[in-house]
Amino acid sequence: MDSCSRLRTQLKDVPFQDALIVGVGNTLRGDDGAGPLVCQELEAILPDHVIDAGTVPENHIGKIIKKAPQVLVIIDAIDHGAQPGNIRVFRADEINSMAISSHSLSPALFVDVVLNDISPDVYLIGIQPKHISLGRPPSPEVSRSAQTLASLIRRAYDL
Repeated sequence: MDSCSRLRTQLKDVPFQDALIVGVGNTLRGDDGAGPLVCQELEAILPDHVIDAGTVPENHIGKIIKKAPQVLVIIDAIDHGAQPGNIRVFRADEINSMAISSHSLSPALFVDVVLNDISPDVYLIGIQPKHISLGRPPSPEVSRSAQTLASLIRRAYDL
């Protein structure tokens, strides 16, 4: 099974039609901007379903709680030991055991805070970074993966 088929298989279990998609990352640090890259691809066509939270997802907790989505999908650059650009879908219970983010608020703590007020199903979609150096653009691998992921999400919405 090729990587695109594997990704489609992982994503088929994510109910995107009921989802709020939150992109997390720093666009000034190369591949760390993977989440915002996906959001940029989706914002114009799914404006009510996408939040580009940048490096401060905690600033968007109130908006997320107000929207009260049935499904929360967080997209971030995640070092999960794969080849650059590899995409993996994690469930909420997998997030807690991982120290995987370069942001001030870990994905696990962010999810815990949101879950204090609402109870969506939570998915973390991690794109394996190649580099997260300040001032570098995203690697070609992560750029392609962000476009592929955005395209697959658009298909899930039948757009």
